[in-house]
Amino acid sequence: MEKKKLVVIGNGMAGVRCVEEILKQDPDRFEITIFGGEPHPNYNRIMLSKVLQGDTRISDITINDWQWYKDNGIRLYAGDPVVRIDIAQRQVWSQGGVRVPYDKLILATGSLPFMLPLPGADLPGVTAFRDIKDCNTMMEASKKYRRAAVIGGGLLGLEAARGLLNLGMEVDVIHINEYLMERQLDRESAIMLRAELEKQGMRFLLAKHTERIIGKKRVEGLLFKDGTKIAVDLVVVAVGVRPNVRLAADSGIEIDRAILVNDYMQTNVPDVYAVGECAEHRGMVYGMVSPLYEQGKVLAAHLCGVRTPGYEGSILASHLKVSGVDVFSAGEIRESEIDASLKVVNGIKGTYKRVMVRSGKVVGAVLFGDSAEGNKLLGHIKQGADASVLEQDGAGAAGGSDDELVCAMSDKETVCSCNGVSKGAIVSAIREEGLETFEEVRSCTKASSSCGGCKPLVSAILAYTLANEAEPEPAKVTVCGCTPLSHEELRAAVMQGGYADAQTAMRALGWQSADGCRVCRPAVRYYAGLAASMAASVTSTAEAAAAASVPPPGAQAVEPTAALLADGTCAVAPRLYGGVATGDQLRRIAEVAERYGIPQVKLGVSGGIELRGVDPMRLSEVQAALGMEASSDSYGKPLSPVATYGAPRYDGGAVRDSVSLGARLERLLEPMQLPAEFAAAVSASPLHQAGTLTADLGLTAAPAGWEIYVGGSRVKELKRAELLGVADGEETALEIAAAFTQWYREEAEYGQRVWQWIEQVGIVPLREGLFDPLRRTELLGRCPSSARGGILAGAAGRGIG
Repeated sequence: MEKKKLVVIGNGMAGVRCVEEILKQDPDRFEITIFGGEPHPNYNRIMLSKVLQGDTRISDITINDWQWYKDNGIRLYAGDPVVRIDIAQRQVWSQGGVRVPYDKLILATGSLPFMLPLPGADLPGVTAFRDIKDCNTMMEASKKYRRAAVIGGGLLGLEAARGLLNLGMEVDVIHINEYLMERQLDRESAIMLRAELEKQGMRFLLAKHTERIIGKKRVEGLLFKDGTKIAVDLVVVAVGVRPNVRLAADSGIEIDRAILVNDYMQTNVPDVYAVGECAEHRGMVYGMVSPLYEQGKVLAAHLCGVRTPGYEGSILASHLKVSGVDVFSAGEIRESEIDASLKVVNGIKGTYKRVMVRSGKVVGAVLFGDSAEGNKLLGHIKQGADASVLEQDGAGAAGGSDDELVCAMSDKETVCSCNGVSKGAIVSAIREEGLETFEEVRSCTKASSSCGGCKPLVSAILAYTLANEAEPEPAKVTVCGCTPLSHEELRAAVMQGGYADAQTAMRALGWQSADGCRVCRPAVRYYAGLAASMAASVTSTAEAAAAASVPPPGAQAVEPTAALLADGTCAVAPRLYGGVATGDQLRRIAEVAERYGIPQVKLGVSGGIELRGVDPMRLSEVQAALGMEASSDSYGKPLSPVATYGAPRYDGGAVRDSVSLGARLERLLEPMQLPAEFAAAVSASPLHQAGTLTADLGLTAAPAGWEIYVGGSRVKELKRAELLGVADGEETALEIAAAFTQWYREEAEYGQRVWQWIEQVGIVPLREGLFDPLRRTELLGRCPSSARGGILAGAAGRGIG
């Protein structure tokens, strides 16, 4: 099959990372052409400050050399930027007159340095700090001149200043604000940074507004608005960047601050995409490398035809080394946006830690001098963790040895946020590839290959792994003291044994106590019931479809919900599918409450109705009076009432009917016995009013279809659900929801919550499996027959067998 033509405008980090991901996923899919404005192969722009400081060569920061382009069959036009896009003819024209047609076009034009519109800004000796050419200009100037001024006290300006100091120049840093790096630091940490940099020889003029650059044939000084002056021979303007959107705007591609894209990085023009600093997603333009790489992965998957949930935006985080000082900043750090904070200052060690809290949740953090806790705090921020986790982490600043830090990290914890590399991936690479040096780890895993901020942690993991090469055998965790079997071994033994009941299984498997205990009895009962349920699922498709004739709303439910309360009485919750009740149902509930003297009738958290204070001796009478049937095969936890919110008929903000779909979902999952409490919710819009982000399974209406979220929790631990994917219609959403629930009930340990199970198996394998029609059909075929009938009936209508 003839390859499609892919053209990438921009040879920077974001565009080329997208190409790298495409080559990983489908190397033969595209004929790739890349245009770059600089006469160099792809290099790490973040490391330019190291080149300026004189301890790194250009070749050291090259990510992909000339040979890489040849090896991958990529045509690179370096130093020949595109100047025109012909959307109608689907082709691009370069400055050198090269014309290339495209099937898919990626705009990765990056940003341009913002040059202050000051009188004298065009004088020789005034430069930006953005590319290799700017580095060379500054290094050449340092050979002839002594006095330099850097306008801009952000990260880029301070890195430029550090490099100029290394080149032997005297450096003044001019900043319009009262303290440095106000986007990443709070006032106190910025003061500590200033003191450290002054020790290194930098001078600072803060709250200064430059009025003009003085000079005749070359820059000679700066004049400020307060009338003061300083003499300088070199001026570096490092006050920020602006997205490079000129080419897009001239071509009729929609822009605002940058090129507007959706969650799949698509512009308003078919087959034209944007990624990186030139892209604006959901009102945000990102300049950090980690979000740009995330965008590149999503775009690569989309172009290769791989199902992806899309790019949802990123929490801004900076893990930096500013002139040798470790700095970490993430999330919300502005005083006006927080309620409280945890602050720890160690004046002896010169370290500072502040964690910001809003509405009881961790929303931001600043670390100075010791950034070892950065990745853990970033995880708390992303999860919206409760502030109580700070007590679990310990109130003090990060301490202890490197070994203690590495030991405390889980294998899933991210070490390199720029490239998404976990501790487990690094340890595996060290052991499997026999890596012995930091450089080998960086080359193999890409950890610390971008900003370099995580180098100390990567080095610590390497040292610890090499010193403890023998991987310890994890201690076996048994179900309880009645058996030497783990949950995994018990489930496998029961599933293979075909035992009639739990008692038979315990006798056959050598239980120390004939009746077991309160821990193992329900676990064995669940695994035995699950085995029987799956064996019964061999019911034919025709029989399953016949079983799909579910009763109308208000009729008998398959599984009553009764819970034991603290006073020894019970709570009974008759099912109201989708949270909707008829007048007859409400009258019946009221009559039962009066007849049996039930003291409390309460709305449940999921929108159902609970009758509380039911005498356990009369429980079956109450259930029968309510029209509830007790299931003969109750072996696990029943599905909680499905919470819903909104339908277009009554809610102007509703995108779709959550009540109708919620009722269908509840009927579908109701026959399933589950290993732990299981809450599902359906929201009518992306506002998640039904609590879909804290449910075990949540379906949210969106313009593109139904977004499916899994792994949320509001019980004991608050967990934000992860996006599993987007289904284009109700039937597909229900199929995925049922297949997910079946997968969970088959593989989870008894008592294991959904979020704990997802942490064990990983969200990526779940996405890949559930969006694979064959794997999904396999899981649906093992659902209880009454549920499977409803699924197959819907699938048959769409020609799926």
